[in-house]
Amino acid sequence: MTAPEKPGRRARRVILDTTGPAAAAEGGSIGILVRRFLEYVRHERALSDNTQQAYRRDLRDFSGWLAAGNPATLSVRDLGDYLGSLDKRGLARASVARQAATLRTFYAFLQLEGVVRESPAELLTAGRRADVIPGTLTPEQVDRLLESPEKTTPSGRRDRALLELLYATGCRASEVSAMRLTDVHLKESFCTCRGKGDKERVVPLGRRAIAALRTWIEGTRPAFAARAGSTPSWVILSSRGNRLSRMRIWEIVRLTADKAGVPPDISPHTLRHSFATHLVAGGVDLRHVQEMLGHASIATTQRYTHVDATRLRSVHEKFHPRR
Repeated sequence: MTAPEKPGRRARRVILDTTGPAAAAEGGSIGILVRRFLEYVRHERALSDNTQQAYRRDLRDFSGWLAAGNPATLSVRDLGDYLGSLDKRGLARASVARQAATLRTFYAFLQLEGVVRESPAELLTAGRRADVIPGTLTPEQVDRLLESPEKTTPSGRRDRALLELLYATGCRASEVSAMRLTDVHLKESFCTCRGKGDKERVVPLGRRAIAALRTWIEGTRPAFAARAGSTPSWVILSSRGNRLSRMRIWEIVRLTADKAGVPPDISPHTLRHSFATHLVAGGVDLRHVQEMLGHASIATTQRYTHVDATRLRSVHEKFHPRR
């Protein structure tokens, strides 16, 4: 499989800039170039830890495929062959598309550093992700999930507050993991979330989420915090009083889903999708949903509109003069 080329344009081979200081110093070593790229996205672009980890995983895979080769000698056809190898390995279309995006960003950095004059990744294309929502819960399933944690145990009250927070805000697991007490304003019924690129957004909190969070923060959390030997600032804590990791949040969601009898393969992102789907179905303006989810583009949020067909049909039947 090779990347398709645009009509009338030939695949360009990258030319190594043998005069640039970066090329002279590094000699095109993939390992060194990747390390410098990761330092760049961390210190100069200040991208989130999760984005940095994604770049690191993608480029580790690319480096393994390239072996001892020089990235500056690759053409768009070569990069297309690499994406084709990922497809043959059975990677999802979304994963292949993400790899293509990583290569475009990596080669843009190589241009910036003077390692290459032209980027073959500019011509690289990959199948776009299907514009669908991975899977959502019905409101009834959400109710069962959120009611499932034990109300009489400390960990149960913690898990209940966690699940209510995920569904009430549509936050990602990483955003809830990083949320601090100073970000939560129960009296004012809102919280502050920090998303990709460390961008802040304000999301309202409903009464059920407020009640669960108040029970946790005021009644149960102090005992968890005392186990840390310090004063932890995060809202949701582990049993040892530390920050609850993103992976542990995923595990809690899965275990609670199994107990509640809802689809066992759900994740925190399922609650995020359900949050947006239920808002759109309830008639919330798409721009407001975009703001609450922290989407940079309204096009990303628009995929939730297709789930609203039933409501639109009922509105049409009720109000259209020629129904």
